[in-house]
Amino acid sequence: MRYALVHEWLTPNATGGSELVVREILKYVDADLYALIDFESTNPESYLYGRQIGTTFLQNFPLVSGNIQKYLPFFPLAIEQLDLRNYDIVLSSSHAVAKGILTSPSQMSVCYCHTPMRYAWDLTYDYLQRSKAGRGIAGIYTRYLLQSLRQWDVISANRVDYFIANSRHTANRIWRCYRREAEVIYPPVDTERFTYQEEKEDFFLTVSRLVSYKQIRLIVESFNQLGYPLIIIGDGPELSNLKQIAKANIIFKGTQPNEVVEEFMRKARAFVYAACEDFGIALVEAQACGTPVIAYGKGGALETVIDLRKCEKSATGLLFFEQNVKSLVEAVETFLQFKHQFRAESCYLQATRFNKEIFKSRFLEFLEICFASWSSRSG
Repeated sequence: MRYALVHEWLTPNATGGSELVVREILKYVDADLYALIDFESTNPESYLYGRQIGTTFLQNFPLVSGNIQKYLPFFPLAIEQLDLRNYDIVLSSSHAVAKGILTSPSQMSVCYCHTPMRYAWDLTYDYLQRSKAGRGIAGIYTRYLLQSLRQWDVISANRVDYFIANSRHTANRIWRCYRREAEVIYPPVDTERFTYQEEKEDFFLTVSRLVSYKQIRLIVESFNQLGYPLIIIGDGPELSNLKQIAKANIIFKGTQPNEVVEEFMRKARAFVYAACEDFGIALVEAQACGTPVIAYGKGGALETVIDLRKCEKSATGLLFFEQNVKSLVEAVETFLQFKHQFRAESCYLQATRFNKEIFKSRFLEFLEICFASWSSRSG
């Protein structure tokens, strides 16, 4: 069997959960790798250094390595230009268009879907409201573009034989957007690289890209009111605006190496997260450090965090259910009231439910089931 694995883009800045899935799959599936663009195989520090990776015409576009999103209108056309006719099984790791590769009836297509295309679906109005491209004449074109992307997204979903979702939340979104069932296989978290400690210091922590949908502004406004020490690790377009509104109890650390992030995670009183994530690897990593989580109670957090109000003995965090300052402030105050009921060991044990070995066994087992089903169907 010849395997191909297709991902959206491979750049030094693309280091999220979807890239971790690609990295893990390549460890135990001998697959040729393809992407819209690749700037990782020339990066000496990358696990893909020196690897032959197939790309599209977008590879040669100006300034594409730092801002590929500006070429969004070309994504569907570009991904359909990848010629994968020589492969028996085509895997895709998709959060935008990777699932849209063209295959023949003799090829099996399996998509690990991190999310249906967010800017075409859930974040459409957020994008239009916050972007200059959402207003005036440009706004009319942008709305037309997003409508076209949604249509293509649904059509391309029909090219996939089997869907895998990274959470039940994502599986529900796949059904809502595509009317397709998806097997839930949680993404791999490298829990073994973390150690947990019982004793915590007197500060709260969040680690995130500083973009609007991550709701860092909500966290800053809440801790402005609370006055408790908050450390923010991460960078992004929202940084300057957040610094302007933050009070002295909030410290911005910018981008930090993994070992520094892990040290802060081990020592933090709690990890705070206000975004609705499809899965949310950072929430699991914090728990792997023995640190409880205060998170918005929607999306993947409902599957990764054990709320104190549901199970006191094995609680790993506290969820709040409205994305506003009042709700988050109340959650932090409640957490501090019951902080002695959270045990570092419970947090760590919860995190191990999402480790790499579990992902490996579930993923390979599902591939076997898919191939048996597909073979019997295709005769």
